[in-house]
Amino acid sequence: MKREASIKLFEQKRVRTHWNEDEGKWYFSIVDVIQILTESVNPRKYWSVLKTRLRKEGNELATNCSQLKMKSADGKYYKTDVADTEQLFRLIQSIPSKKAEPFKQWLAKVGRERIDEIEDPELTFERAMGTYLKKGYSKEWINQRLKSIEVRKELTDEWDTSGVKKGMEYAILTNEITNAWSGFSIKDYKKYKGLKKENLRDNMSNLELVLNMLAEATTTEISKEKNPKTFEQSKTIAQQGGTIAGNTRKEIEEKTGKKIVTKQSTKKLLNKENK
Repeated sequence: MKREASIKLFEQKRVRTHWNEDEGKWYFSIVDVIQILTESVNPRKYWSVLKTRLRKEGNELATNCSQLKMKSADGKYYKTDVADTEQLFRLIQSIPSKKAEPFKQWLAKVGRERIDEIEDPELTFERAMGTYLKKGYSKEWINQRLKSIEVRKELTDEWDTSGVKKGMEYAILTNEITNAWSGFSIKDYKKYKGLKKENLRDNMSNLELVLNMLAEATTTEISKEKNPKTFEQSKTIAQQGGTIAGNTRKEIEEKTGKKIVTKQSTKKLLNKENK
């Protein structure tokens, strides 16, 4: 069963979601939805009380709601009550809120967008480009960033084929690639750029993105040829792919006399331009 985790925004407020490919539907974090609709300071308690009431009333959502592991504010994954779109529409009817109608319209839009993207994948990139443009990124940088997403997807598809598990194993291999080409672990790389929760790739320069793509694309090609059977074999291949891009970085730095990995982040650059 394939699931795709993501964050959706309703009036700039985050809603954790999972797309279930087999079922063809979204699942939404119930406590996130309740927080938006009620503006409660303790949405978990609100949901606990509401769930008890609904259970007494024989409401199926209270007894049959699913749970999925979702990323919490502390960066860890916890089992979270979730509901699909149809269930959420019924839940909204049980919560007095002036935001109920706008939220229903938002739910319908989210569902429609996903169906559109399945029918025409190019729409995914168009929406991403629009988001980055609004944030102030240049078209040149956006093109590189969107290409990096495509390259990353090819790599994770190869990892899936090789039996690499999503989550921790993905993170370990990504860290190996990054460390091999940049000389930094992901944690140290973000710290070097002064980042906290921000996406590292969204704060890379064009050349950093290119080298990161080279590292991941090379890892993909080596993996296809070597056909690794164990995680340790995939780890060795990740180091090899990263090292090839790392050697390229060193050659460029030797020729230009400039460091490619710098403290400058796109976030800082945009802030300067907007002042």
